[in-house]
Amino acid sequence: MTKIAFIGAGSVVFTQGLLADLFSFEDLGELQIALHDIDPERLSTATGAANAIADTLGVSPRISAHLDRRAALDGCDFVINMIQVGMNEATRLDFEIPARYGVRQTIGDTLGAGGVFRALRTFPVLRGLAADIAAACPDAWLLNYTNPMAMNVWYLSALGVRNLVGLCHSVYWTMNDLSALVGAPYDEVSYLAAGVNHQAWVLRFEHQGRDLYPVLDDVIAGDPELARRVRVDMYRRLGHYPTETSEHSSEYVPWYLHDASEVERLRLPVGDYLRIVEENVALYQSTRDALKAGEALAVEGTMEYAPQVIHSMVTGTPRTIYGNVVNTGLISNLPANAVVEVPCLVDSLGVQPTSVGALPAQCAALNRAYINVNELVVKAALEDNPHAIRQALMVDPATSATLTVEQIWSLANDLVDAHSNYLHPSLRTRITL
Repeated sequence: MTKIAFIGAGSVVFTQGLLADLFSFEDLGELQIALHDIDPERLSTATGAANAIADTLGVSPRISAHLDRRAALDGCDFVINMIQVGMNEATRLDFEIPARYGVRQTIGDTLGAGGVFRALRTFPVLRGLAADIAAACPDAWLLNYTNPMAMNVWYLSALGVRNLVGLCHSVYWTMNDLSALVGAPYDEVSYLAAGVNHQAWVLRFEHQGRDLYPVLDDVIAGDPELARRVRVDMYRRLGHYPTETSEHSSEYVPWYLHDASEVERLRLPVGDYLRIVEENVALYQSTRDALKAGEALAVEGTMEYAPQVIHSMVTGTPRTIYGNVVNTGLISNLPANAVVEVPCLVDSLGVQPTSVGALPAQCAALNRAYINVNELVVKAALEDNPHAIRQALMVDPATSATLTVEQIWSLANDLVDAHSNYLHPSLRTRITL
């Protein structure tokens, strides 16, 4: 029997999709699904959804619900982490407080003020999770979905979690969409991407040995509207297509969000993640209400990596995924011990990252700026160093392009106050110079 724990299972819609994928595999054998959340109502909804999906697909996994995390983890083979500390209220603060200083954000979950403080309020929970895994299932694979991906995986690795990979769908969906844009069947396309999460680069893009980048250039030249997208603008200037949406990509460089004319030119939806938050709440509520009314739930696959990773490890079926892992020489011109995103072979031996070599210099330069923020945020948590929080925002590309250093420190103090209940006590200090 394979036991899988879902940590943060109250992210019900996401949990539903992963379970639909898992239950669709006919050769996984008996599954034990342990659902954990700290919100009783959301946990109950997730449990009802899991049972409904199993019934629809005609499978009989052992499904259990746990408010206690250690109990959910006991004897697990796989742990899927998808927690969101502070939920919607904290996310709104991540946007509203920087906005008072004139800082624009679109998604706010990876870098910038939003990403930094999302990490800082998540780290204490991750420390507890790492301790519980060490005690209850030390050989389990931890499959992390929680953002900020790179910072969280870096921190978990520093805590000694051994079997660990961060999973994100950005590379897959970018290549799926690019294939459609150039008129090539995705299943026939070969590609190589590497970099950091939400800022990797398409290094090769081919169809039956033919380079598809010139085809993409022709498509862009024939559609002026495509040029009004950040990722296309970056591609035209840097020579390699970024693997995350324009909304995400705009936040990791200093050129776009601080300038109102660029926001208009590139149609950047400032604060867009707040709309997504409301949509997620509505989706959760509709699922909860459907279960209460005895209505059937839609069962749709997600193409997410976690079910594929589990299937490959359990059955030995080889697959290539894109994983976020510690840089042990995988990308030679990015810092060691940073978390990078590279292709990984997955089979019964686990996740085996591929060495990519050196990135193009201009791509590595942007990745290093991203990694600098990651390093300082992790340093703040590991060393109980509140100054490192301010230093992370000082080197953050979008924040430093907008604010003076005094404003950055003031912003950090306001965010520390706002999120104080979630932060480690050593990081709750206001600092003035």
